[in-house]
Amino acid sequence: MVRYLADMATPGPSLGTVLGAVRGVSARGVMRLPARVLKAAAGAPVVRDGKQLDHEMQLLLKLARIEGPAVEDVSVTRGRKILRASSQLAGGTLPIGAVTDRFIDGPGGRLGLRFYTPRDLSGASPALVFYHGGGWIYGDLESHDALCRYLAEAAQVRVVAVDYRLAPEAQFPAAVDDAWAAWEWVRDSAAGLGIDPTRIAVGGDSAGGNLAAVVAQQAAREARDGGAAQQPAFQLLIYPATDFAERRPSRHTFGEGFYLTTGFMDKAEENYLVGDEDRADPRLSPIRGDVTGVPPAYVVTAGFDPLLDEGAEYAELMRAAGVRVEYQCEESLIHGFANMASFGRSAPAAIRRLAAALQRGLS
Repeated sequence: MVRYLADMATPGPSLGTVLGAVRGVSARGVMRLPARVLKAAAGAPVVRDGKQLDHEMQLLLKLARIEGPAVEDVSVTRGRKILRASSQLAGGTLPIGAVTDRFIDGPGGRLGLRFYTPRDLSGASPALVFYHGGGWIYGDLESHDALCRYLAEAAQVRVVAVDYRLAPEAQFPAAVDDAWAAWEWVRDSAAGLGIDPTRIAVGGDSAGGNLAAVVAQQAAREARDGGAAQQPAFQLLIYPATDFAERRPSRHTFGEGFYLTTGFMDKAEENYLVGDEDRADPRLSPIRGDVTGVPPAYVVTAGFDPLLDEGAEYAELMRAAGVRVEYQCEESLIHGFANMASFGRSAPAAIRRLAAALQRGLS
């Protein structure tokens, strides 16, 4: 097996079918091999912009070359299936107290929510309203099930995952409208859900981080305008997309070969946007919005991620506005590590740090 792995080509441009590619050699089993074996199989170190790629991430990207096209090169429908399957395989099925689904009335009809209740939880608890990533065109309750389970159990909070509408079937601002509707419903229904209404966070990864930031800004604006006083207590922003109007250097430096590609981002934008939007609209680009009064935040980026710069800049924007911000760059990891709760050692360690930050933020 080691010789098989070591003979593979250099890191490829896509991770869309990475886990399907290693079914024959047990995907998670491969990453349980000794670190020295994985390093040997990964090959010569990959260094970009002064940072060295984690050897597990490097091997993962190498394995991706041996099967199938990138998700941006297939139909949206097929891409959704690929990403769901790969995320489920990397995440696994982690133990948890209870998982229940329900629907609420949303702006576009029924809006699905999934509730994660940790084991041994009693009384009113903190909660996280979670928005999944996937470029506003991919992702669902299944693709991010493992992450939500992990955060709920490790942070001892209830997690409410939101199955917001996706493009191209429902383009901007449908996802934003659903994200806000879900936040309002959880906020207003907290007592009946066993949730402490003063300790509700919003969070998400990538496109979901974008939606969480937008919800936090809208809640702060509503409070300034004399609306509902209860705002989110915390933000958990995982490599968030924050700017449609400007492409920063990391978009080019890491735009090929590190999972999230320029082609993927272009396809997401083409499907999410109608075409005549103002890209500086804060509902698209929260980095262009008013962050006055938004809740404290934990912002994490990945070192080998096209979204690195805009995530870091958003953290600094909030800090400059007086918001308490903890910023963490997982320098050796790639975009998507939050979906690898059962895969290897490096990504799960970073997810543990996410859970610890969430617990601190809502304590």
